[in-house]
Amino acid sequence: MPKNHARKKALADLKAELGIKHSCAIALMDHDDSDEAQLLVEYLETYSDINTYREAVDCLTAQKSDVRNQIMCDKCDWTYGMICPECPGCGCYNGECSGWRHWEYQAQMDAATGEYDAYNGDGCYECGAGQGGSPYEECICDADDEAA
Repeated sequence: MPKNHARKKALADLKAELGIKHSCAIALMDHDDSDEAQLLVEYLETYSDINTYREAVDCLTAQKSDVRNQIMCDKCDWTYGMICPECPGCGCYNGECSGWRHWEYQAQMDAATGEYDAYNGDGCYECGAGQGGSPYEECICDADDEAA
């Protein structure tokens, strides 16, 4: 009996929190994968156009089937949607391009690898000086303006 009471309370809390029907709350609680269930709850909380369990599952299915969300590198966990057009593609190739794409995803890459890369976006965007972590590189962009 206490188990059923706890389930009823959890269902009531879930319905009140998300503003969903009883059948949707049951489906969320009975979902097979707990990580997916958490994503479904996030979708219901975040998106105003997702109001039912079925709509959340459809959104998750669409996200999983999208090629851009599939992992292309197991080391850095970059997806095909994160590909850097200036280097071989993934976050493992820091320092081989200007790095603009790598800056966008640096926090995700650090979390995936558990490392911090000194390759950061503190350098000049135009000439690339200072982006590789070397303190000896100097920006030459302003020198052209001063010479004119």
